[in-house]
Amino acid sequence: MEKTITIFTDGSSRGNPGPGGFAAIITTPEGKVVELGGREEKTTNNRMELSAALATLRYIEERGLSGDIRIYTDSAYLLNGITGWVYAWEKNGWKTKTGEPVLNQDIWQELSGIVFRQKLIRSIEWIKVEGHAGLRGNERADEIATTFADQKNMALFSGAKEKYEKLLGGSLFDKNPAKEEKKKLSRPKGKAYSYVSMIGGMIATHKTWQECERRVKGKSGAKFKKALSPQEEKQIISEWTNPKKDDGHRTI
Repeated sequence: MEKTITIFTDGSSRGNPGPGGFAAIITTPEGKVVELGGREEKTTNNRMELSAALATLRYIEERGLSGDIRIYTDSAYLLNGITGWVYAWEKNGWKTKTGEPVLNQDIWQELSGIVFRQKLIRSIEWIKVEGHAGLRGNERADEIATTFADQKNMALFSGAKEKYEKLLGGSLFDKNPAKEEKKKLSRPKGKAYSYVSMIGGMIATHKTWQECERRVKGKSGAKFKKALSPQEEKQIISEWTNPKKDDGHRTI
């Protein structure tokens, strides 16, 4: 029997910065599932992605859970950082190649420290999944993170895996049929939830096109896009923040 702790993590923010939330779903080798969630008043999507991973590894370490660790994330920022960038940052005194302080340094330092300690006693595998593609584990983590970002309360599950899967309607690794069908349809037209713009790497969200237009008009290299939902806003920000393609599966 495989002795593996399986985890799905996600982070969300309403604006960049704005109110944010993070989430994790932990399944132990013994068949127990625990959901984690938290929020910050003013944060970023990337910071929440890191917070989800950190909260998860803290939980595992503090409780002395046994088994190898396998973490599924839709964040290229988290995966690329923890499997590569942190080593260069540490050698460079937590400065980037251009000499700027590393963003979210406090979380990166604690996260890399706990990963180092855990790697002494077990393997940690980081796996990239496609966001908003109907994978139940990722969709549930997104639901928790966005609920916390919206400053709402929700009951988090802790109990038997069998009961959890009944509540979700299937395994964490199943594709939600409704999401699968939605992917087959063309992107619908509709009223904008928000507009996302980026100038010189700085991302902002706007409630109206007029606000967005004032920011991007006449600016060289400016990007902008309409989002039809909170989830699409998050996806646009993630794609612009993490443009690097990933092979989807890395191990450290």
